[in-house]
Amino acid sequence: QVQLVESGGGLVQPGGSLRLSCAASGSIFDINAMGWYRQAPGKQRELVARITSIGTIAYSDSVKGRFTISRDGAKNTVSLQMNSLKPEDTAVYYCNADIRSYEHSQYNVYWGQGTQVSVSS
Repeated sequence: QVQLVESGGGLVQPGGSLRLSCAASGSIFDINAMGWYRQAPGKQRELVARITSIGTIAYSDSVKGRFTISRDGAKNTVSLQMNSLKPEDTAVYYCNADIRSYEHSQYNVYWGQGTQVSVSS
C-alpha cells in the first residue's frame, strides 16, 4: 500500500516562511510526478506547484517568485519552500503524487491527509 505523509505546516506571521515536506512510502515502483495543492474554506482546491521525474516544474501564478518546489528521488520526497507568506496563502495544503506501485501495472494518483498553513498577525 502506498501512502503520502505531509509535515511542516503551522502558524506564521505575514512575510514569514515555512517549509512543507511530503514523503511517499509503500510498494513504490516509480513516481512520475509529485506536487502540492491547497484549499481554503469556500474555495476550490488549486494547484500550487508540481515537479515531474525529469525535473519539469510548474507553479501557480499566485506563488511564482515566492515558493520553490524540489524533490529527492532517492528518498521519494517532495518539499515546498514558502517565503514571503501572505494571509491569502492560508489553506490546507495537500501532497499529490502520480505513482506506479508493485501491485498495479498502471500509474495512480495518491493524496496526503493535508497540513494546515495559517498566515496571520
